[in-house]
Amino acid sequence: MTIEVRPPVSPSESLEYLRVLPYVNGFPQEEPEPSAWYAGTAAWPPQVPPTAADLDRYAEELQADWFRPQAAFVDGKIAGGSAIVSVQVTVPGGRQLALGGVTSTAVLPTYRRRGLLRKIMSAMLADCRERGEFLAGLSASEGTIYGRYGFSPATFQHRWEVRRTDVAFRSEFSDSGALELVDGVVAGEVWPVLHEQARAQRVGEISPLPGKWDGLSAGALPADGSGPAHHLVHRDAAGAVDGAAIFRLPWSPDPAQAGVLQVEAFEALTSDAYRALWGLLLDFDLTKRVVAARRPVDEPLRWMLTNPRALKLTRTRDNLWLRILDVQGALEARTYAATDSLVLDVSDDLFGSGRWRLDAAPAGAACTATNQTADLSLGIAELGSLYLGGVRASELSHAGRIDEHTPGAISRLDAVLRTERAPHNAVGF
Repeated sequence: MTIEVRPPVSPSESLEYLRVLPYVNGFPQEEPEPSAWYAGTAAWPPQVPPTAADLDRYAEELQADWFRPQAAFVDGKIAGGSAIVSVQVTVPGGRQLALGGVTSTAVLPTYRRRGLLRKIMSAMLADCRERGEFLAGLSASEGTIYGRYGFSPATFQHRWEVRRTDVAFRSEFSDSGALELVDGVVAGEVWPVLHEQARAQRVGEISPLPGKWDGLSAGALPADGSGPAHHLVHRDAAGAVDGAAIFRLPWSPDPAQAGVLQVEAFEALTSDAYRALWGLLLDFDLTKRVVAARRPVDEPLRWMLTNPRALKLTRTRDNLWLRILDVQGALEARTYAATDSLVLDVSDDLFGSGRWRLDAAPAGAACTATNQTADLSLGIAELGSLYLGGVRASELSHAGRIDEHTPGAISRLDAVLRTERAPHNAVGF
């Protein structure tokens, strides 16, 4: 058996590569559980077979600069594939770092357990390092696969629901701005600008792929029959958009599922926009229940209600998994909540282990290779979870995944990595 990993180059190879991928061949591409990023009732959104025009469009995307595919050829036939998309992620301190986003990953069922995925991942991550990307990331379709390549969850998201009759806000609210229902064309103009403003200040947020918002103006209907999208916009007193939401009101013959308002996307730059948008969505006429997807784990809405239990979590899931590709570059690219110096012994099976002295401060950091005695020992996967501040070192220590050599070093690492808000990414890839 001869195995070769390389990008597909000819038109025929591009089509063969596409047919390996789940969104083309129809094999499952997500675990069969209600996803935290999906507000509907299906375990995963229904698959829609691609048309010939779809395949032509997908093949064109393979030639885009931001899409970097790799395919595993077994005896000349493509048996597996994946790709890196070029995006950015906001890190503590506000810097937007280049991130190699792993996507479209699959191995045909008849070629599993032959090491193809490991070869593909190694090739892609090596390519990222050569391009100067300190980080790689992905959203895992299954929780047991990607840890073996050094990835680990770094952001999380909630899916929650609330009965309309249970909602009561703790205080009265007078909105100096205004809410407006708009069409998809206006929404398609609003969301790119709104997201750019949000990701500039939100740790963990991802830059959108080209064409991310095109479907809003097109008014495409989802395959699960949940009906058209409705677009709600909030403008401040000066008329500038500072918040928006996308929601659906699907029809259902089942009374248990009727009258459910599904919030697919929600963004607010100010507390007034946040309060005004939720105030309407949670009290929409002729509805009885609201389900919201892709929500941050530190959602403040719960604390605005007279009954915090009214907001019931129905799904919590890891979202962005990170893989540190360059320890020095990554640790120097973010800022820190406290001033301290720690020596970290970091193990990495793919790119080599090392010992690093981190001199952290709110203004920035220096990270240098050292032979000093380590304060802590951890793996590259653990460092990926810690990097954005969404996972505490003490959690991983209690789980036996970080070894403390200097008493108090775990607490000191928690102190320097702390962020004001939990990292969150509403946009994926």
